[in-house]
Amino acid sequence: MEKQTKEMPPNQHVVKNFIIYAEFGIPEVEIQKYNLKVTGLVQNELSFTYDQLMKELPHAKVKTDFHCVTGWSVLDVEWEGVPFSYLLEKAGVKDNVKWVNFYSLDGYTTIIPFEDLKNDPQSMVALLMNGKPIPDKNGFPARPIIPHLYGWKSAKWLTEIQFMDKYIDGYWEERGYHERGNVWDEERFKGMSGKHSRKRPIL
Repeated sequence: MEKQTKEMPPNQHVVKNFIIYAEFGIPEVEIQKYNLKVTGLVQNELSFTYDQLMKELPHAKVKTDFHCVTGWSVLDVEWEGVPFSYLLEKAGVKDNVKWVNFYSLDGYTTIIPFEDLKNDPQSMVALLMNGKPIPDKNGFPARPIIPHLYGWKSAKWLTEIQFMDKYIDGYWEERGYHERGNVWDEERFKGMSGKHSRKRPIL
């Protein structure tokens, strides 16, 4: 019997290992001083230490493919971390939120539509990768994982999640990359929405 090939998003090819990008270099993390903040249009602003994220908050696991906007994909990466559904409820996100901005320790930022975060039950703040703390080069101590979005939206070295009602460009969005970055619609650059019309459901 012929082995079936996994369905891939358009114009992606499989590689064995992550190709590492660090536009500003890999930052040094002082884990005892680390805090992840949840801010913006919320009823309750939140702040968690690394120990709290690891030991006190609920965790979930997801095994998913990771797709980079430059065309490579790593298959079957297992992530474990805090579900965004928990953080949304805990923070009490307000009704007028439209966008979510991610801030990184190195100064990097990126933005996604709130609906992509809210409607994807697999979305999480990842703390473990393949059963171990995320390697420094892959974004230790935390990064957001939203599987149907390209990897540049998965901001490494995550320090703040800000809920907003208005759009602002992040680092790559300012340079022409897409506001959302859905891998199945090949939203690599602004103006490319719905190019392939492959409306894969968010599961």
